[in-house]
Amino acid sequence: MSSLLRGEEMCLAQLFLQSGSAYDCISELGELGLVEFRDLNPSVTAFQRKHVNEIKKCEEMERILVFMYCIITSLAHSLSLSLCLQEQLQRLEVELGEVTRNKEKLQRNLLELTEYTHMLRITRKFVQRTAEVSYEEFPFLEKETMMDYSSMQRLGAKLGFISGLIQRVKIEAFERMLWRVCKGYTILSYAEVEEYLENPDTGEPTKCVVFLISYWGDQIGQKVKKICDCYHCHVYPYPSSNEERNDVVEGLRTRIQDLHTVLNRTEDYLRQVLIKASESVYTWVIQVKKMKAIYYILNLCSFDVTNKCLIAEVWCPVNDIPTLRRALEEGSRKSGATVPSFVNRIPTSDTPPTLIKTNKFTSGFQNIVDAYGVGSYREVNPAPFTIITFPFLFAVMFGDLGHGVIMAVFAAWMVLCENNRKLKNTRNEIWNTFFEGRYIILMMGLFSIYTGLIYNDCFSKSLNIFGSGWSVKAMGWTKEQWENNRFLTLDPNVTGVFKGPYPLGIDPIWNLASNRLTFLNSYKMKMSVILGIIHMSFGVILSTYNYLHFRKKYNLYLVFLPELLFLLCLFGYLVFMILYKWLAFSAKDSRHAPSILIHFINMFLMQGDGLQPLYPGQTGLQIFLVVIAVLSVPVLLLGKPVYLYWLHNGSHRLGLYRVSGYERVRRNSEEELYLMRAHDMEEGSSHRGEDGKTSGSFDFADELLHQAIHTIEYCLGCVSNTASYLRLWALSLAHAQLSEVLWAMVMRVGLRMDSTLGVLFLVPVFGLFAVLTVSILLVMEGLSAFLHALRLHWVEFQNKFYGGTGVKFCPFAFSLLPSSFEHDGLL
Repeated sequence: MSSLLRGEEMCLAQLFLQSGSAYDCISELGELGLVEFRDLNPSVTAFQRKHVNEIKKCEEMERILVFMYCIITSLAHSLSLSLCLQEQLQRLEVELGEVTRNKEKLQRNLLELTEYTHMLRITRKFVQRTAEVSYEEFPFLEKETMMDYSSMQRLGAKLGFISGLIQRVKIEAFERMLWRVCKGYTILSYAEVEEYLENPDTGEPTKCVVFLISYWGDQIGQKVKKICDCYHCHVYPYPSSNEERNDVVEGLRTRIQDLHTVLNRTEDYLRQVLIKASESVYTWVIQVKKMKAIYYILNLCSFDVTNKCLIAEVWCPVNDIPTLRRALEEGSRKSGATVPSFVNRIPTSDTPPTLIKTNKFTSGFQNIVDAYGVGSYREVNPAPFTIITFPFLFAVMFGDLGHGVIMAVFAAWMVLCENNRKLKNTRNEIWNTFFEGRYIILMMGLFSIYTGLIYNDCFSKSLNIFGSGWSVKAMGWTKEQWENNRFLTLDPNVTGVFKGPYPLGIDPIWNLASNRLTFLNSYKMKMSVILGIIHMSFGVILSTYNYLHFRKKYNLYLVFLPELLFLLCLFGYLVFMILYKWLAFSAKDSRHAPSILIHFINMFLMQGDGLQPLYPGQTGLQIFLVVIAVLSVPVLLLGKPVYLYWLHNGSHRLGLYRVSGYERVRRNSEEELYLMRAHDMEEGSSHRGEDGKTSGSFDFADELLHQAIHTIEYCLGCVSNTASYLRLWALSLAHAQLSEVLWAMVMRVGLRMDSTLGVLFLVPVFGLFAVLTVSILLVMEGLSAFLHALRLHWVEFQNKFYGGTGVKFCPFAFSLLPSSFEHDGLL
């Protein structure tokens, strides 16, 4: 709990690694994830560092693994690889590349032969159809069943043929181009191939068209060939006779059968190679990434003067120093080094990174805080308090027993199935967000159940669990009054009407009252103000823990006390008046109770002598509180800058004492040294060195400007932040009204039908009601309440004590490396 409240105490340490054991030592540290390495070579570019060649080799191995991954994925095999040596990977890459290229070449040849077969089959129909049409013009062709090249030669014409395949989307443009260029000296016949053919460039199935072009003259033939090349047509030789056509078709059939046989054997061999390679793929991927990460860390280290020892600087939690030593000893033992590696803590004035250890329950709430800003080193962390306050404020705006049960059951299912890999490893970003925040949703659902019981609201209906505290019998209404009056008023002043308060929450009779909304508005509005002022006051009180820990006790008197007095004397007094009015005025004299809002306004105007006082001596107390609040403003504005100015001018004689004080700080307490120097930097003290020059200076104008901004922001923020908490009332009212409207316009329609058809009609009505409830009231309203609760914590609560200007601790850990190529963006 102490780590979650303030973070781990960090220290700066030097690692002395022997050259032979440095790789194994860093590998052990990567498995544990204890330290964050600092770059000791900031002026050296990435390409000039010592292990850049090893990193390039790792990248080459990654490239090979990506190549293997693509091949295995394309053949729908499961991955599971292991890293041996770079030579083994390269040998496997060469083998796979050669087999893959041979397979692609065979597939391309098979596609060409298939296209050639389709071309011969379809152009045969073209020639037969042309012969049937042409025999009247050329009588000697009547006996011929085919129009071939030899018959056209007998006409004395220089006739030529070009045949091939073209994509269907290009055929219209291709035909227009032939007509415009060749000016009618060509005849184009084409027909679509019935089956899809594979596109050799994209690998996708495409529709193709077989064409046959008849042309006259060599010049026209050259133009036709160029047009075919421009449109990427697959041109094939056209046989000159029927016998030659039959011979070509028979040869193609035989070659296609042989190619199918060779392709099947090639795929079988490739499958065997991939199965052999896929026995260890994930292990190979992980180990290559580990190697690359280790060499990257080695590039951050520097050598000593003998070039036999590597020196690294790391940030490490103080409590993990013994574990760090054991890891270095284990790394030295694995490498067989004769001289062990060791760690040495060094003092520093640099601000350490912030490390807050969390578990699966607290990590979600810590992420909410870190989204605002990572906490400064060792300042109070709002996350432990957010675990309670965040779901509670959410539930105040989302208070409904039924909706809370649905949300809690959904979150409980995710919690129970949190080890299911299918739920954890999905590519749906929205689902991953819900799953990571399952404990937040669970807490929000449980708190919503509690506030739903307090509001006595379950799907806009009240539950009469303990029996109402109101009785109608004591009013003595007659039968005519019951029949003639739609609304009747219960008077609590009549004996026996009001028996006592409802044991838990709001009495269910208010669900039937015509003034229900007026009553709930007043109750929820005042409750929102009370909760808001308590929440803000708690944030101001938490700032004391920062002042005491960082040894700034003067802030307790010059910052904390004025802030608390200003908040409590004005808005704390407003809470007092609300509670006093609830307790002091009963049902009998409630009509004569004064307005709290009027009294609160008159408190600032110093008026209200003619109004009925809320309690005796009210005017004097209000004047006193206003005076205290007004006097706290100049103290908050000028107190800290004036004190630091006086301390700076009067502390020259303390300079030598402080310099020597640094030297007397215990060597194993970097925390003490850091706090002392931070304290002096805050005070603006000037430390004199041996040359007598000051190492720091104090700027009174800068400090005064900073404090003036803080004072204005705080004083105006007390007003705006208090009003901001009224969103608790507004969203609670909106959620209740939406739930009531949904019930009245959907569910009540189905329940009012008392016939047999009404039972069947109730099924789709309930389905519609469930869908609208989940989509509007749970998802949309839940997201709205979540965002408003987030704003209340970031702006109204955390700014009272939380700086959020720290740097997050980023340890060197193999567990943080991406485990697949998709995360690296390599695919």
